[in-house]
Amino acid sequence: MNEQPVRKTLPQLDESLLKHLPPFSKLDRRQIRAVLDQATSRRYEAGRTIFDEGAEAGRFFMLLDGYVRVVRVTPTGEQVTALHIPAGQLLGIARALGRDTYPATAITAAESIVLSWPMLLWDSFVADYDGFASETYKTVGNRVGEMNDRIIEMATQQVEQRVANALLRLINQTGRKVADGIEIDFPITRQDLSELTGTTLHTASRLLSAWEKQGLVESHRKRIKVLNPHALVVLSQGH
Repeated sequence: MNEQPVRKTLPQLDESLLKHLPPFSKLDRRQIRAVLDQATSRRYEAGRTIFDEGAEAGRFFMLLDGYVRVVRVTPTGEQVTALHIPAGQLLGIARALGRDTYPATAITAAESIVLSWPMLLWDSFVADYDGFASETYKTVGNRVGEMNDRIIEMATQQVEQRVANALLRLINQTGRKVADGIEIDFPITRQDLSELTGTTLHTASRLLSAWEKQGLVESHRKRIKVLNPHALVVLSQGH
């Protein structure tokens, strides 16, 4: 598939939307207005592709609201969820990686609002806007670190530890406090969880069902809620 066309579907955005976001937090109001005037905004329904792995990287993106799954396809055709990206972060930043194609596919995990700019503007943003480059490369470093952690988990941990670690990571990144626990704040299926942890759907389902019986988690209608985070920490450590 090719990158989907991007359309202006939202009213003019206020400068305050970007002021608190790290890539733009050091800019003054006039600079932020200039950035927004060059942006295209679009609202995506859940499950829509923002860009495809291997496609020409013609634009880079800022997730204003929602959540995005970053997906890779293995040589055997299996889909693997590499990362989840929460609101307030850049994505599709192929230029920062020295690439001219997208290294993965980005799919909305919930209804999302996304800004995008032509990749041709990347170098001028880096040159003209204080903090844009440093915060962008910090984001790249954090994602590489997370990927390295997951590679180590795959190589050294039992599947129960990997699933527990994945749930803890998700509630840390996107958790929403509710009356009896912490809920992952976007729809996530057991299939998603299996792809994220390199296991089978059967194994992920078996573990969640067992943990539900023990009162550690609760899952229904694509929602997962952690009721006992401490118990998951213990499981993640292999105890």
